[in-house]
Amino acid sequence: MRTPQLGIHVDPGTPPGRKVPEITTSPLMNGEKSKLWDQIGGQSSLASPMRREIGNRSMTRSFSADEIDLEDLKTSKDKDRPSGSLRLPKIQNHSLLSGLAYCIASCSMILVNKFVLSGYGFNAGISLMVYQNIVSVIIVSTLSLSGVIPTEPLTWKLIKVWLPVNIIFVGMLITSMFSLKYINVAMLTILKNVANVLTASGETYFFKKQHDRQVWISLTLMIISAIAGGITDLSFNAVGYTWQIINCVLTASYSLTLRHVMDSAKEATRSGNLNELSMVLLNNVLSLPLGVILVLGFNEVEYLLETPLLRMPMFWLVITASGVLGLAISFTSMWFLRQTSATTYSLVGSLNKIPLSISGILLFKVHTSMQNSISILFGLLAGVFFARAKLRGNSQS
Repeated sequence: MRTPQLGIHVDPGTPPGRKVPEITTSPLMNGEKSKLWDQIGGQSSLASPMRREIGNRSMTRSFSADEIDLEDLKTSKDKDRPSGSLRLPKIQNHSLLSGLAYCIASCSMILVNKFVLSGYGFNAGISLMVYQNIVSVIIVSTLSLSGVIPTEPLTWKLIKVWLPVNIIFVGMLITSMFSLKYINVAMLTILKNVANVLTASGETYFFKKQHDRQVWISLTLMIISAIAGGITDLSFNAVGYTWQIINCVLTASYSLTLRHVMDSAKEATRSGNLNELSMVLLNNVLSLPLGVILVLGFNEVEYLLETPLLRMPMFWLVITASGVLGLAISFTSMWFLRQTSATTYSLVGSLNKIPLSISGILLFKVHTSMQNSISILFGLLAGVFFARAKLRGNSQS
């Protein structure tokens, strides 16, 4: 639910989980979601690594989101935010608590999705995405109707403007699910960096945005680490890598398209503003009918009727938790941004991929070589270097 980093800086390592204006990298969907909010949550273009995945589902989830110019985004958000917008906790000395909550939510989203798809062997990734989105819609709608949070009414005018973005959003979440099933978490976080490269190139080509030398150096290092990681990956799976390449293209497309559509979407609302939670609700509501069509098209109904997993209460508890975690990425991202600076948020998002990668290797007993481990570490450090370079460029401009 971010919508799915999710500005957000579209990592894995956020496929609901999984979460705005100018975006750049990718949280893994609800893994993405995580990635997505990292991509959308900051609302800008290439500044924070995590999130795509927002995001989600923060819009993402992981979504799993991943990189957005948080400095620019935070400024514009402060100007546009109406007086009745969500007021998240602003407690003195609670920056550590909000940061810890954000890290736990984004890492947990990806790990839980991996457990469902690989641990349980659940072969209906689209159905999982639909269920996670339903959980997010129910929670956000309940909070909105009770007056706890403000959301914009979903009008036909707004839906027509947002629908093209939502189609890409759904594709991003689904491909994140498919790739996460076949690729280990550590390699997934590295491969998602390719989305940063595509987004930066797209910004330069379509929007004539100039990036300094350090940004391009860090992006080059990301490409080298991704190639080296793939070559040395002992569990290399061509199907998983193909889905992840498609996911990177969709993630970059989502970031670039969202940036273009945001102004039109605001004009289509009654208040003239579209906050993060409204985007989370909008993305997840619109994804449901499309998701149902894809479930039927990929013939997942037959599998759902036959699998014994749906008769296990514990399985339902786990997938429900994954939906809640996708939404949690959205809330903790906003809370963390309000407790700290955009710079801190970006760097934490990049550094967060390090414990995520280690956890993924240990929890799922991934067989790896020294060469592959070095490639993964190289890619993680390149992500941190990328975040620092982008933030330095933003501050200078």
